[in-house]
Amino acid sequence: MTDKTTRRNFLLTGAAVAGGIIGSTALQQNQTDSAQSTAQNTAAKSTGKMLERVLGRTEIKVPIFGLGGAGQTPLSWQGKEGDAVAIIEKAIALGIRYFDTAANYGPSEDYFGKVLPSHRKNIFLASKTDARDRDGAWRELERSLKRLNTDRLDLWQMHHVSFTEDLETIFGKNGAIQAVEEAKAQKLIRFAGITGHHDPNIIAEGLRRYSFDATLIPVNAADKHHPRPFLPVVLPVAREKNVGVIAMKVPAYGRLFKPGGLDGMNQALGYAMSQPGVHCCVVAAETIAQLENNVRVAQAFQPLSKQELAAIEQRTAAIWEDNTFFRAWT
Repeated sequence: MTDKTTRRNFLLTGAAVAGGIIGSTALQQNQTDSAQSTAQNTAAKSTGKMLERVLGRTEIKVPIFGLGGAGQTPLSWQGKEGDAVAIIEKAIALGIRYFDTAANYGPSEDYFGKVLPSHRKNIFLASKTDARDRDGAWRELERSLKRLNTDRLDLWQMHHVSFTEDLETIFGKNGAIQAVEEAKAQKLIRFAGITGHHDPNIIAEGLRRYSFDATLIPVNAADKHHPRPFLPVVLPVAREKNVGVIAMKVPAYGRLFKPGGLDGMNQALGYAMSQPGVHCCVVAAETIAQLENNVRVAQAFQPLSKQELAAIEQRTAAIWEDNTFFRAWT
């Protein structure tokens, strides 16, 4: 293990050589109030821009829709660089500024690293590690920075935390949380997060144990019917601690749109982004056309009423098991 100074210089030099990185600050901080009024929604819609929300205690405004680098899409498939790069470039052109990936999403970080460096000062870049120990997490962070051709992450997250044993290791002696603290001190990461789609109680406990800045959790109408739904367990803790909440599994890999389910992304995204305390969602895209449609939905978003939300939940009551399959993933 190299010393801190050597590690920092090595990563900075490597990033500059590989991608010509501009050494500027990440997404500009915005200190304004985070109230999401009808006027803000209307203004965003009229200008063709997406509504932005302040991501919890980070005090940074991000669009409500971001691009995910996983899923069954070219962004995480080997041999699909051309398709992946085209999708990422289109996302930039459409105004997407939140990009989410992970160390174990196949070539996803490499693909992002082909496009995002020249836009670095204007985007919010998040990645993850599923290592639970300090040294393993450090190795993955170093690799992520190199692959992404950047000298820093805006958000680094503990990935798919599923069991009490995960928490005990992360927060134990030589646990991954030490790498988080060290990386923050060296300004290799700005914020830290925790993600999971297995057990909401584990994510809530993680938020209680450490001052995470953000959490990435499943938010869709089918999860409402699961015996252990995420929102009632995680959101109160997140609100209490002013943690940014990012929604994932919003369309449940498209299964929510099967016969008897939802009409489309207007309902799936509308449901997720109408939940109080949810600031942003990340969805992957199989094609440019799919991405364009998703962005149009996000641009037109208006918060749904309680009656509209209840109607969407009712439409998923008979299909929730097929749409919460990811809850078994650990």
